[in-house]
Amino acid sequence: MLNLFMKYRLFVIVAGCLLCSGFISKPLSSIDDLKDKRIGVLMGSVHDRYANKTYPQASILQYKSPSDLMLGVKSGKIDAAIYSYDELMQLLSHHDDLAIIGDALFSTPIGMGFHRDNNDLRLEFNRFLKHIRSNGQYDAMIRHWMNDRAVDMPEIQKSSSGKPLVVGIVSDNGLPFNVVINNRMVGFGIELLERFALYSGRQITYRDLEFSNQIAALESKKIDMSAAVMSITEERKKQIAFSDPYYDQAANMFALKKNIAVKTAGPKTMQKNVSVSFFAGIINSFQSNIVQENRYLLILGGLKTTVIISVLATLFGTLLGAVVCFMRMSSSVILNLLAKTYIAILRGTPVLVFLMLIFYVVFASVNIDPVFVSVIAFGMNFAAYVAEIFRSGIESIDKGQSEAGIAMGFTKVNTFLFIVLPQTVQRILPVYKGEFISLVKMTSIVGYIAVQDLTKASDIIRSRTFDAFFPLIMVAVLYFLISWFLMLLMEYAERLTNPKLNRKKILIA
Repeated sequence: MLNLFMKYRLFVIVAGCLLCSGFISKPLSSIDDLKDKRIGVLMGSVHDRYANKTYPQASILQYKSPSDLMLGVKSGKIDAAIYSYDELMQLLSHHDDLAIIGDALFSTPIGMGFHRDNNDLRLEFNRFLKHIRSNGQYDAMIRHWMNDRAVDMPEIQKSSSGKPLVVGIVSDNGLPFNVVINNRMVGFGIELLERFALYSGRQITYRDLEFSNQIAALESKKIDMSAAVMSITEERKKQIAFSDPYYDQAANMFALKKNIAVKTAGPKTMQKNVSVSFFAGIINSFQSNIVQENRYLLILGGLKTTVIISVLATLFGTLLGAVVCFMRMSSSVILNLLAKTYIAILRGTPVLVFLMLIFYVVFASVNIDPVFVSVIAFGMNFAAYVAEIFRSGIESIDKGQSEAGIAMGFTKVNTFLFIVLPQTVQRILPVYKGEFISLVKMTSIVGYIAVQDLTKASDIIRSRTFDAFFPLIMVAVLYFLISWFLMLLMEYAERLTNPKLNRKKILIA
């Protein structure tokens, strides 16, 4: 009996220690229980500011997309997350293991964002908003998207002429606002924009940007207006102008059901989690992420964009790197200093930062294709590394060979082209190959400037299927296949430039 009592006391002590250390989590009964927990928010959102102000002792983790936020909750990386109520209802309808904690945290009005100098467009949108509210069109849209939670987009006539209207959106916002279905943007926000384009006689073009880049895009006039479901705040009013509010949106906290003591009723799930075999799960994931709604077209489009940027940036970077290498090895002090400065700056600046500087600062007032900007940015970065690779390769060739070539009657140019360059290429190819593959993988960040590459395509698919793992694994495999194929090409080029292999072919012949 005494031994049983001692074991019970030991169990209580160990359990208490584990509870205090966080190995055993106390069920969440209210939002007050999150004061010292891990809370996930969308980067740059009002949820971010609210969490930091309300829970100063909590660990606030910022995510760039709703899909990543949900993955953080489901994988246990965060204890709970804050998200907008309407989008959250759509999210919970696909995941029976998630639930809302308590009541709404707060509510904010949302509006369209405009450049502060573009007051005419803002006033025109306000007149349009007043018009659809007076004729009942606005109420019909609310019933369709918010109440009925529909996914079908009504047919709206598009203007074949008129002034262009470039609108910044976040394609993975999710229903009921913005989402991609059958390779077409649909949702309450999209219908609102297309009706406004018809009302104002404009041709609308969507620019898919990260939420945190919307204000920068407005200030640099890369877009005419932002429809990123942006809450109207005093801080944002200092930077951009807002339309009249077109919706009031509440924010709620959600977490895994198993971690919640008192759950708030959510929508009925579209389908229950059914135990399936591993291979059946893969087939189902392939069906929903690739086949359904022709989502493979998004992948193919992203793959094409990634290959185009990679190849063109490599060609541009190689040519520019050769020029920089020439300047670096020049006897001119000025050219040498310029080359050194260029290499130091480009190699010392993160590629993402440089990409955004080129897009939002250097080409701020120029209407330029983001793909072209990506080629320039990655090409310039690649050139800084290639220049040093070329220089080290050239300097590794014994100077006596150049002197011998000149003694045999070759000019300096011919000596370089026929004696130094072939040996340099053969020596630098292994290092050049590695930098080339690194460039291909670096292109995964181009989504920050509204380029729909492979990574962005997977984000769009995840926002629709709510599958956190399959799209990421699929994209990882595709990047590996691209890199593997390019490595095979580079290895073939190495074999062609290998003098030993060439001599063997001659001997065999």
